[in-house]
Amino acid sequence: MPPPAVGRAAGGVGEPRTPPPSALPHLERLESLGQRGMKLGLAAIDAVCERLGRPERRVPSVLVAGTNGKGSAAATLSSIADAASFRVGLYTSPHLESVTERIRIGRDDVRAEALDGALGAVFAAADRAPAVPLTYFEAMTAAAFLHFASLGLDLAILEVGLGGRFDATNVAPAVLSAVTSISLDHMEDLGGTVAAIAFEKAGVFRSGRPAVVASRLPEVVAVFREAAARTDAALHLLAEEVSIEVEASGLDGARFRLTTPSGRYALSTPLPGAHQVENAAVAVRAAELLAPAFRIGSEAIVSGVAAVRWPGRLERFERAGRTILLDGCHNPGGAEALARFVAASGRRADLIFAAMADKDIESMGAALAPAVRRVRFVSAASPRAADPAELERRFGARGDARAADGIAPALDELLRDPAAELIIVAGSLYLVGEARGLLLEGAFSQ
Repeated sequence: MPPPAVGRAAGGVGEPRTPPPSALPHLERLESLGQRGMKLGLAAIDAVCERLGRPERRVPSVLVAGTNGKGSAAATLSSIADAASFRVGLYTSPHLESVTERIRIGRDDVRAEALDGALGAVFAAADRAPAVPLTYFEAMTAAAFLHFASLGLDLAILEVGLGGRFDATNVAPAVLSAVTSISLDHMEDLGGTVAAIAFEKAGVFRSGRPAVVASRLPEVVAVFREAAARTDAALHLLAEEVSIEVEASGLDGARFRLTTPSGRYALSTPLPGAHQVENAAVAVRAAELLAPAFRIGSEAIVSGVAAVRWPGRLERFERAGRTILLDGCHNPGGAEALARFVAASGRRADLIFAAMADKDIESMGAALAPAVRRVRFVSAASPRAADPAELERRFGARGDARAADGIAPALDELLRDPAAELIIVAGSLYLVGEARGLLLEGAFSQ
């Protein structure tokens, strides 16, 4: 067992992109917290939740942690619960374009006015003497708890922001925990090995409650077994309980069959990539294990998996006769999954890439460079972003790889090339959000 790593309470690695309307003062205050960063411990979120009357305890919740795939699994589980007619809330991070994306009720993002009201109550509680300074993520997490409680929801699905043990979401007394894939990311906070990272993720396990785990890495599984024994959680390993047969996988999603201890399913997901099949399997097994409190039938599982909405993860757009995919693969594990998808597609791909300077750009480049024929490096809209020259130096691409002036010029160049088949915008959710905004506004439609 690795020693406990020093963690951070705030979680959430991407902060605001779109300034909120000026008529909503608490959203404006939230925006001002973007540069505050993160701090150690759960003391702040716990103190504010206590002052708010413990909203995190008023709605049964599920915690979904992991290095990659946790958002997809959380969104899929939420879609399944919605298909089963439960009133379900989904809390995720970061957002692509608007902060309201982080809180979803059923299939709808929270209204800005409702979020502003919840934030107002959170800030009022935090400002009472003695004042409790909050990070952006802590304020949003408390607001999500409060909003879900005010609506009297049946279930809340909470995506863990960073790690697990010290993440702000971890004050919730989850009825079930799930952990998707484990790989190296945020090593300065979570530890330098997959075992150390798994130890932090296992902090979401709860005594007497199910814990679904996707990873098959022996050193990771060993950590989860020990954590389950220590906490008295009921461990459910996907590798031991679920059989997966992929029938088809392409740009439009995947068709696959699952066999679990509770049933057999023929499923389809609109989320492309073989890795999304495993994320869906996590959600399906979690849905089964929510019984008896939440009886979710096979019809709801089938329709919920098929109806999931999770933008910016191999999200497809068609412009000028070309296919554009947006994918927020912001770490080596995500880059490897993207590279496998490109190879399986059989199409010549061009890449527009941006990343934060503190990311393992070298490993991401090692995975992606062989899978694409051209690369254009751009800067993401964040003070933490690597500039294009640094990306070019660290990425290690050969051939036609160079800096561009921005996402719009890079897309314009590639779309004008008659030889372009598949254009991928990837590496940073900041970049994906910017590109998605341009595409949804009708850019490059001619």
